[in-house]
Amino acid sequence: QVQLVESGGGLVQPGGSLTLSCAASGSDFRRSGMGWYRQAPGKQRELVAAVSGSGSTKYGDSVKGRFTISRDNAKNTVYLQMNNLKPEDTAVYYCNANTGYSYWGQGTQVTVSS
Repeated sequence: QVQLVESGGGLVQPGGSLTLSCAASGSDFRRSGMGWYRQAPGKQRELVAAVSGSGSTKYGDSVKGRFTISRDNAKNTVYLQMNNLKPEDTAVYYCNANTGYSYWGQGTQVTVSS
């Protein structure tokens, strides 16, 4: 069983930055693939960024060059640094852990608006 707790969402103006955190417990975090997904109203959940246990990363096309995923295995935490935010980044952001099973956090709202 894995528990994921996201934090760091909020309201930010276009062009601003936010950092999301996801604290994981209950599993071998170091070996788990971790990812951030988002879901906007009326749209399907989509991959934002992912990082493997070995540290390799991948990003959704819409966030490449603006978002950075990282992990701190000592703290069992994965981060999503979001820069140059746009209104279309507005969504609920979910943390995911893949240990062979897929686990999800409760989500954190990110709203980009002036």
